[in-house]
Amino acid sequence: MYPSARFSVAPMLDLTDKHCRYFHRILSKNALLYTEMVTTGAIIHGKGDYLDFNEEEHPIALQLGGSNSADLARCARLAKDRGYDEINLNVGCPSDRVQNGRFGACLMAEPELVAECVLAMKEHVDIPVTVKTRIGIDYQDSYAFLVDFVQTVHEKSGCDNFTIHARKAWLSGLSPKENREIPPLDYSRVYQLKKDFPHLLIGINGGIKSLEEVKIHLAHLDGVMMGREAYQNPYLMAEVDAGFFGIESCSMTRVEVLEAMYPYIESQLSKGANLNHMSRHMLGLFQGMPGARQWRRYISENAFKPNAGIEVLQSAFTKIQALQEEA
Repeated sequence: MYPSARFSVAPMLDLTDKHCRYFHRILSKNALLYTEMVTTGAIIHGKGDYLDFNEEEHPIALQLGGSNSADLARCARLAKDRGYDEINLNVGCPSDRVQNGRFGACLMAEPELVAECVLAMKEHVDIPVTVKTRIGIDYQDSYAFLVDFVQTVHEKSGCDNFTIHARKAWLSGLSPKENREIPPLDYSRVYQLKKDFPHLLIGINGGIKSLEEVKIHLAHLDGVMMGREAYQNPYLMAEVDAGFFGIESCSMTRVEVLEAMYPYIESQLSKGANLNHMSRHMLGLFQGMPGARQWRRYISENAFKPNAGIEVLQSAFTKIQALQEEA
């Protein structure tokens, strides 16, 4: 496991795009950043550039969705050639669309196929190939089921790096959002997995809301992946480098982080991007501060407008300043 995987930001569909990752990289120079899940079909047949990222985003991992070993190997090679630092196979997403494509969490029931896919990718790239999965699916949720999955994938592919979302997934009856909230968390099961497979690198994901919780998990495991909290309250990442990598943390204030985004935003606007595509990832920058609600509201109401530029963010910030002066 890369040292950067001690703390990583989870792949989140429709959230962790390249603009989000650039923003997060300002806050932490060492956290491992993941792409959204990208399907092999999108990469191979899609018209867009689904592998695009900014060089500043390193270390960066591409999360792939798929179950065809040849297609996965091809996409892994393309990603390696583009400069990605890690390939991660999604064996955790429970959405109907994903299941219809025979990938995501439903693959937990097919550890032999997962091993075949991982091995195919490992044979084509010399960067880490990792797996993100759940603790179980539907009524296949015993600890023995999880052990069998990990053991089979490890022994038949050589994969030695697993991140475990500490909830099982219901493949029917729950939405992806509900699958992130309703199945109970079972951190102890992931801790036990590390005890039983001490030679493997085991990370944990699911329901982690503070850096204090990250520290607790790291006493038992090799890495922690934070999802929604890192997205909704991104400034907490300013303490990640000092807390988990032993180096100086981001010394920027929230205002300095905002200003550090301006050149990037202006560059992307000049290439035809919309302000909303970038500003939406910054709505949580002032979380917990006076004026945070006004900041979010002003941006949400104005960033989508034609020709909107950084003046929207500047105007939104003046509302925070005014409230702080009143206080």
